[in-house]
This record gives sequence, C-alpha cells and structure tokens, in this order.
Amino acid sequence: MDTGKQKHETLFLLRAIDSQNHNLLWQDAVYDDDIAPSLFSEIPLLGWVTAGMPMEICENHEQIQVPKQLVKKNTYALKVRGNSMVEANIHDGDIIVIEQRQTVENGETCVVMINSQYVTLKRLYIDRAGVRLDPANSSMSPITLKNEDVQVLGIVMGLKRSHSLQ
Repeated sequence: MDTGKQKHETLFLLRAIDSQNHNLLWQDAVYDDDIAPSLFSEIPLLGWVTAGMPMEICENHEQIQVPKQLVKKNTYALKVRGNSMVEANIHDGDIIVIEQRQTVENGETCVVMINSQYVTLKRLYIDRAGVRLDPANSSMSPITLKNEDVQVLGIVMGLKRSHSLQ
C-alpha cells in the first residue's frame, strides 16, 4: 500500500583510522526517519566549508541531529561545497561533523583557516617546506603554505548524507 509519503534515510559515515597506514576510513551507519531520538545529540551547523579553493568564511547558526558517538566536548558541523575530497567519500552537499582541535596528525582530514580569512577542507601534512594541504581528488593540486599562515580549526569525525527512498 502506497501512503504517498516519501521515506527518508540518513547515512552517517563514522570516522575510523586504518591502524597500519593511518588512512581515514568510514564505517557506515544508516538511520531512517523512525529512529529513536535518544540515540542523537544536537550540535550547531555553523555554515559551510569549501572542498576546493579556499573561500571566505560563511556563517550560519542552525542545529542538526547526529549520532551521540560523534559528539565530543567541542563538536560542530559544516556543510561541504565542492569536490576536492570526493576520493575520501566527502561530497558536495554532505554535512561534516568536526571536533574542534588546534593540532592534527599528518594526513588527517581537517578544516583549516588560511591567513585568518579563508577556510578549506583538506588532508594536512607538515614537512620542512611548511604545510601542505592535499585534496582527495587526483585532478587537483595540493596547496603549500608557511606554517604561520595555517590555523587548524578541527578534525573530521564523521559526515551526514541524506537520501530520499522510493
């Protein structure tokens, strides 16, 4: 029987690290509209971040629901615009869950501020030349900067992607 209502499900990808080579992995967790609200916490959706060329900060102040296991002391969310992280399964329109931190390990996917003005989502590497921000898209080039030009804002802990089911 068709009730005419379209069912929705939300895919959450939870952060996991491959212990052998420290690559970011994702563990799927799918929730439909009927899931118990007690499994979720509300966090601020502060705006969007570009997964491409760094852009100026765009702020927003909404709240979203995410699984409790993604929520740490200082957790927030950002909507992704762009395709520089598609090979890490982070796509345009996804909402990423960020744990606020000022430091990360080499190769971790994080949100960074450049020159106190521009924000982007990339994998971060620190080496003798400075900071290298690598896209997860083989058609794009890394961005190399001086250490003092980059401020880490947080690490990606998971992401939210919504689907309409037929």
